[in-house]
Amino acid sequence: MPKLALIIPPYHLHRHHLLLFLLISATNAAPASATTTNYQRFKEAPQFYNSPTCPSIGISDTNDMCSDQAVHVAMTLDAAYLRGSMAAILSVLQHSSCPQNILFHFIASASASTNHHHLQHTISLSFPSLKFQIYPYDSSTVSGLISTSIRSALDCPLNYARNYLANILPRCLRRVVYLDSDLVLVDDIAKLAATPLGDHSVLAAPEYCNANFTSYFTPTFWSNPTLSLTFAGRKACYFNTGVMVIDLQRWREGDYTTKIIEWMELQKRMRIYELGSLPPFLLVFAGNIASVDHRWNQHGLGGDNYRGLCRDLHPGPVSLLHWSGKGKPWVRLDANRPCPLDALWAPYDLLQTPFALES
Repeated sequence: MPKLALIIPPYHLHRHHLLLFLLISATNAAPASATTTNYQRFKEAPQFYNSPTCPSIGISDTNDMCSDQAVHVAMTLDAAYLRGSMAAILSVLQHSSCPQNILFHFIASASASTNHHHLQHTISLSFPSLKFQIYPYDSSTVSGLISTSIRSALDCPLNYARNYLANILPRCLRRVVYLDSDLVLVDDIAKLAATPLGDHSVLAAPEYCNANFTSYFTPTFWSNPTLSLTFAGRKACYFNTGVMVIDLQRWREGDYTTKIIEWMELQKRMRIYELGSLPPFLLVFAGNIASVDHRWNQHGLGGDNYRGLCRDLHPGPVSLLHWSGKGKPWVRLDANRPCPLDALWAPYDLLQTPFALES
């Protein structure tokens, strides 16, 4: 432990010089053990209320998270993306006609390094009336199955929590909207949640059939006679897993978590893809999902996975802006190097800056 040196400044120093001198001396002498975790602080969001035509979801307290009348939203929570998550929550509430009928289901790592109390406290302070629960996710179940991908952020175990939603969330839940943390909605999420899944589809998402689907898998995959037949009879198209409507009951009945894990286990034995948690979803579901209008995932605003360069919107209307890719709007804004579309994310940023003045 460093010793506090007694320093006597010259008597003729001006008073504010003396105070500054003592402050610097005390700071330099502070022991390393006094360092505390530097948590982000967020402003309180406005309160949003249901319109008169909203149905009652019939829940008495926040422990009742099973209403069939509610819109159920699932998201992951961690310190690195918490700022993005807070903005996403605000955007969902702000553009909903029945914001009090939205129930949030947050998945956070069960590891010792994740402070669930802090996450709960932070969300409650910014959204005092929000109905939500945080569910612990044991990342050890997937850690041994993760293969190194083209970007380290894609290798985070929490990025694979979507594989286990049907196991983590209450079995009473039938349908959930899964959202990534790097997006904002500019439309009513109830419209997305009401997407028809037909008689057999397990999930719905916007499909992009013009994308080069073969590029999501390695030559090893396509050159294998057995593996290359995986998509036979399926009109397989790329879809982004950051925005999905999922029928959890059908997922459980089809044991789709096991099917995804089987592909991940094969990937550990032979390299069949490069891009994190997405390819197993494509292998299991591509060509068999219900379609969603592209307006519900204007993705790729974070650029590619290597440089994160600025991108424009896809043609057409917009209901959801998604900064998938390497570049995140809060990082670029803090660095004073924003892309033009990052200005559309900024109004939802609830971060309390150190020098912000209370109005």
